[in-house]
Amino acid sequence: MRLLLIEDDVSLHTTLQRSLIRSGIRVDVCADGSHALQALAEAQPDVVVLDLTLPGLDGLDVLVQARAAKFNTPVLILTARSAVGDRIVGLNAGADDYLAKPFDLDELEARVRALHRRHSSATRDNWDDSLQWGQLRYDRDSGAIYHQHQVLDLAPRELSLLRILMEKAGHAVSKERLFELVFPNESQVHFEAIEVVAYRLRKKLANKGVQLVTLRGLGYLLKAST
Repeated sequence: MRLLLIEDDVSLHTTLQRSLIRSGIRVDVCADGSHALQALAEAQPDVVVLDLTLPGLDGLDVLVQARAAKFNTPVLILTARSAVGDRIVGLNAGADDYLAKPFDLDELEARVRALHRRHSSATRDNWDDSLQWGQLRYDRDSGAIYHQHQVLDLAPRELSLLRILMEKAGHAVSKERLFELVFPNESQVHFEAIEVVAYRLRKKLANKGVQLVTLRGLGYLLKAST
């Protein structure tokens, strides 16, 4: 998935960009409302996360002009304006969802992926680019993993670990490699953290038709349950 983040707060957009990239989402950033329409055309994103308070051009005006220009990309408004009236104005202007600051990063990612899934299902067959293993299906386009047509409720790192193991299903992946992929460029995180993520993921995979197996000295292996 490719996401365009239109947000002028450097600290916030840096944090969001780092978090979403870790979850497998490509993120482009635009920090000025006056450049937002050009960024939309150039980035051709699957989802847009739009702040309302922007320099150059207010986010609401950006949204109105984008819809007038026939941009049908899903838009999630992200703003400190949390009053019900503000939400109604934003939704009426063409927003698909609304998340008030402060917010939870996991919730933001979940909403972004939900928007992308809904938009994808409305425009093409969602089963095209997918990987099936046991009772699980990994939709590479949206990044979501399904069990019996229901999206698995996983934390971002659990989702990242499961994606990697599904791509290598039936083959062991070392803890070292998994740590590098699940915790990229995070030198402050202890190596044992990958075991915590694997433990939590294993519990969530119970009765899902697959097993997360620990192979001593080799790493982890995902196999279909018998």
